[in-house]
Amino acid sequence: MNRDTLQTTLAQLQTRPTKSLGQNFLHDETVAAWIVNQLDLRPEDHLVEVGPGLGALTEFAVEQCRSATLIEKDGRLAEFLTERFAEKSQVEVLHQDALEFDLRKLFPHGPTKVLGNLPYYVSSQVLFAFTADPSPVGRLVFTLQKEMAERLSAEPSTKAYGAITLIVGRRWRVRYVRTLPGSVFLPAPNVESGVIVLTPRDPSELPDCDGRLFNRLVKEGFAQRRKMLRNMLASHELDWPALCAAIGAEETVRGEALSLRQWVELTRFVEAAKDPAAFHAKAQDVHGEIFDVVDDENRVISQETRSKVHTQKLKHRAVHILVFNTKGDLFLQKRSRYKDANPGRWDSSAAGHVEAGYDYPETAARELQEELGVSAPLELIGSHPASRETGWEFVQIFRAEHNGPFTWPRAEIESGLFFPVELLDRWTAARPHDFSNSFLASFRLWRESRPNP
Repeated sequence: MNRDTLQTTLAQLQTRPTKSLGQNFLHDETVAAWIVNQLDLRPEDHLVEVGPGLGALTEFAVEQCRSATLIEKDGRLAEFLTERFAEKSQVEVLHQDALEFDLRKLFPHGPTKVLGNLPYYVSSQVLFAFTADPSPVGRLVFTLQKEMAERLSAEPSTKAYGAITLIVGRRWRVRYVRTLPGSVFLPAPNVESGVIVLTPRDPSELPDCDGRLFNRLVKEGFAQRRKMLRNMLASHELDWPALCAAIGAEETVRGEALSLRQWVELTRFVEAAKDPAAFHAKAQDVHGEIFDVVDDENRVISQETRSKVHTQKLKHRAVHILVFNTKGDLFLQKRSRYKDANPGRWDSSAAGHVEAGYDYPETAARELQEELGVSAPLELIGSHPASRETGWEFVQIFRAEHNGPFTWPRAEIESGLFFPVELLDRWTAARPHDFSNSFLASFRLWRESRPNP
């Protein structure tokens, strides 16, 4: 959409850019096509565009992807976009605030790509919303006020480097790819804009740390950026000389001088100081656990180590617990990358093997406590026999109700979230490989057990 077309369209709509919504419409078609190209859209991709306006970026993007969701807060423009792309059956226009959009809806699409020319007053909130953990997003291209773009992509010991750089950067790689002059927008803003590209970091790129503690420490460390970090973190009562030796920093260091990796290592040091036993507990060394081996009728015939049971594919026992909140949403855990089976996949709320000498109900209660840190009444809803799908486990499935919050060991669980059941129906059908086979079997059994599934 060039400048003349944009002005004509606004006149036909009898509207003008709204300052309170931060509306500055892009009118340079060459720039628009270039921005869309940074998203690296593929025919199988689902696109989300935040604040599409009159569709300057949209017209290029929707030709390259399978489907698109356009989120427009301005009702006038949402109506215009609905009419403009009416012939594109794969395009959905939502008249709503992007901050109120339920990102869980995107999981059935697979890693979604997100595009947006964000007004400055909400740019950080939108950015945090779409990059929160767990995120269904695989790539983002945002146009922001240049100052914000520089802050997100800043290097240590620079003026722009700060808390937002680190909080976003811990899980996302941020590249500043282009500066745009105000002249490519209507009305032309008094400041330049910057285009950034965000992609998820490989989980193995940085050491693991408690994300919530990391964010807290970073915010404290930058609350008064010119003060020495030891003073900003004094409330944690740390062995400061030992900490600085561990992360390779001077004892007089300021927060702005530490790299992302040093901030991660600092967080790990604080974790270890606060709870050494929990910090040093890695993925459980479980190969020596003893399981009951059972026959085809689920009768105990011997005991063997976990390693031998799995290596020789011997039949054994396990439990899965499905935890629902009072709204009826089901909590799923995303398995830790340290797990020996199904790392990174979505699984039941809690699950575990029945060890030798234990029964199913007490194992279910134990797993709920160990994996989510809660207790709740358990209801047996069914079982399924040992098969290749279940990893040769005779599984009993229990139901519990709890609203959280939950706490989990990071060696076991990467993240977790409540999902509406209807969404899980679509997601499991569209992308079964996102889930463990045992969860799929358990979820299917629970669905079949409901009076009106």
